[in-house]
Amino acid sequence: MARASESPRYVAIAAEIRDTITNERLDPHTPIASERDLSERHGVSRMTARHALALLESEGFVYRRPPHGTFVSEPRVAFHIASFSDEISRLGRTPGAVVLWAEERKPTRSVREALGLTANATVHALQRLRSADGEPIAIETTYVPAALTPGLLEQDLGGSLWAVLREEYTVLAVSATASIQSVVIDDDACKLLGVRSASAGMLLTRRTYDADGRAIEFARDIYRADRASFEVEALIPAPR
Repeated sequence: MARASESPRYVAIAAEIRDTITNERLDPHTPIASERDLSERHGVSRMTARHALALLESEGFVYRRPPHGTFVSEPRVAFHIASFSDEISRLGRTPGAVVLWAEERKPTRSVREALGLTANATVHALQRLRSADGEPIAIETTYVPAALTPGLLEQDLGGSLWAVLREEYTVLAVSATASIQSVVIDDDACKLLGVRSASAGMLLTRRTYDADGRAIEFARDIYRADRASFEVEALIPAPR
């Protein structure tokens, strides 16, 4: 019988550091051993130690600030498919939104189909940089039917859009469907989110519905993969 090969050394080193961060509940911004220290402690090359830290950084457990060193990251924000503002507030943090652009326009075909609009309909389209305690987390690009939300672009869009829909237009979000894909964040978005070029991200594509099953919102949101995670609950069907 063939013997299974051992995992690379950097994977084992990363696992040890990950366990230390988790089990000892190290505070955010606590310094982590340097590449040189890890190399000497584990008897590996500096390159192997660097790979271990790079793996942990890609997973969101640490961040690096050359030449100062490597530090424990803030915990990821655990989102449900819901209002960004409500989710951040639920965690005891302060949500923020900066409007990058907002306009009324003709929708693309994909947006029109997602919202079930006629060929002549227009949408209110807006893009916002969302944050938690001032830290950039996501870039939201949102489309809502203009006929449903007259004057929306004159409203205060610095908070929950769902709250604006509810309070100003009596439009209540009651359900949503979403898909999540891993992506590489483009350079412009990386600058807005304060991450390195070509950083990993998550694309959340969402449709939101009211109680009558009418699509009231379509959104494409880019989240930092190192700062966000999504929790999903599902009912498991009985086997046939």
